[in-house]
Formats: sequence, C-alpha cells, structure tokens
Amino acid sequence: MRWNRTVTIIGAHAEGEVGRVLTAGVLDIPGNTTLEKLEHLQSNDELRQFVNHEPRGCAQMTTNLLLPPSHPAADAAFIPLQADGSHAMSGSNAMCVVTVLLETGILPMQEPETIVVLDTAAGLVNARAECRDGQVVRVALDLVPAFAEYLDAKLEVEGIGTLTVDVAFGGVYYVIAQVAQLDLGIGPDTARDMVTLGNRIRSAAQEQLSVQHPEIRQFNTIGFLMLADTIDAEAHIYRNATIMPPGRIDRSPCGTGSAARLAVMHAKGHAREGQTYDMRSTIDSQFLASILGTTTVGDRAAILPRLSGRAWIYGMMQLGSDPQDPYPLGYTMADTWGTEIAHFVPRN
Repeated sequence: MRWNRTVTIIGAHAEGEVGRVLTAGVLDIPGNTTLEKLEHLQSNDELRQFVNHEPRGCAQMTTNLLLPPSHPAADAAFIPLQADGSHAMSGSNAMCVVTVLLETGILPMQEPETIVVLDTAAGLVNARAECRDGQVVRVALDLVPAFAEYLDAKLEVEGIGTLTVDVAFGGVYYVIAQVAQLDLGIGPDTARDMVTLGNRIRSAAQEQLSVQHPEIRQFNTIGFLMLADTIDAEAHIYRNATIMPPGRIDRSPCGTGSAARLAVMHAKGHAREGQTYDMRSTIDSQFLASILGTTTVGDRAAILPRLSGRAWIYGMMQLGSDPQDPYPLGYTMADTWGTEIAHFVPRN
C-alpha cells in the first residue's frame, strides 16, 4: 500500500444522521476567521470531494472538518462538508463534533457537564455536554439567533400548484412547507416521494424568494427545504423532514432546521419561552428544542434557540489515495447523487 494523501476520520451519528469528523491530516485552512475558511473551501473543493465522494463516502452523510478556533473564546472550530458543498453550520453535526472531541480525549471531559464553545462560520455555538462514566450522553447547543424572513408566502411550484410557505434562518436558510398541503405523510416509506416534491419546492423558493442575512452578506441563499408536520400540538410534538441536496432526507430532526421552524412558530405566536418542543425525525429520532430568549439581528426580531440530542461514535478509519488511483477525488453517479452533482474527473 502506498498513499500520497491520508486523513483520519471518526465515524459518528446524531439521532441517525451521519456526521463523520475529520480529526487529522489537515493542519489548517487559509483564512483569518472560520467564515473566511469556509469561503476558501467553497472555492477550493478538492478536500470535500476527496472525503465525501465515492468510493470513500456517499451522499447520505457529512464529513466535519475539525480546525483550530479562530475566535479566542472558542475551544475548536468545524466546517460541515456535505454532498452539495461546504456549509456554515449544522446542529446534528455539532453534536457529533462535541461527542468526538470529548470521548476521544481531544478536549478534556468533565463530569457531570463539560462546556465546549464551537467556532462556526455562522457564529459561536455554546455546547453543554452531559457526561457520565466517560461518555457523552446528551449535547445541548445554544445556537446562533434564528429569525423568520417570510411568513405565509405564496409559492408557485411546477406540478404542485400554489403552496403557502415560511422562510427562516436557523444557521442556514430554510423554506418550510406544512406537509398537509401535499397530501403526503412523513415516513421512511414516503422518502422517495418527499425528495421528489421537496426538490421542486426548494428550487421554486430559490427562484421566487430572495433572502439576505442582515449581518452576514455571504448568507443569501435558501439552502434546504423542511417538510413540517404536527403530531400532537397540545403535547408540543412535531415532525420534521429536511430535504437536502442531492436528493435525500436528513435522518435526524435537523438542528438548524428545528431552530428555523421554532423562529417561525414564535413569530406566529405558536411558541413561547420556557416551553420544551419535541422535534421528531422521519425515523422517529428526537431533538428537544426551546427558546432561551429573544434578541434582534439587524432589524429582525429573533429568538435564541437551544437544541439537545444524542450522538454516538461508531467507527474509526483512515482514508487515503494511491498515486495511481484513476479517481483521486472520487466520483458521483446520478443513481444516488442526482444529475446536477453527478460527475467524475479521472486522472490522466
């Protein structure tokens, strides 16, 4: 065996959503802030392709790049590398990162609680890890402020008609559609139908609804669609299905998406401070969400969301590339990656 590139990966998932953590093999990324490093990765995409594309990866996962913090108040930084590109923030992946940092000893664990401050391109995220017998049993995240951008907006979707949707920022911009409008239930057996319809809705929202974060100019695109359902309003139990490029469903209840949904609920008077909201996923895994308080982001009324969930380590691996491998950055195919992402560039 001979490799001209090697990285070390810790496999983890948060409530079913795979969030591998790249812990070694990349010393740092150019940039003075994590946001600048994200921009560098978006312009120089080779690392993301190397770790995420087949045969080293797949569409249904994220690889989180662990980095030294740029902010003096932070313990570590991370950037989620996903199927369609590198992104600013992810709640489920933050849970994976905190669990890996503490359970592998990269950061010291303190029982019964360890505080970890994460430096992300969307801002600082304070994590409280509940620790017992050397294990992280739950991670609570104080996420960046979340706010609603559009409430009850009309959206024309080809093949569906007119939908009423909300758009909100929870670390990433989401378009949120109540699933009752689609005559479709959220479940593993309807996953393919949800992806098909969800991709149409997200594309329509990107074309018809413009967004711009009031403080961070780079955040100006609707990234994902969340299909939303209510299981029991009186018991505050809800279900989320986030449709992610290239065409797959977040296996967790979605962290930044839950924050965005909570911001919409608060703006409509359906959520209040001090109440815990039970967010369920397509596979019935669970995040607990609450509103710590309110604030403003530019001229927008915003909430301070807290989200908690569990993450588990499932493996450790090294990924490498043989200098004679004809696919040094891997490949993608339309059967699982969709036609927009499918490509390969073989070595000459």
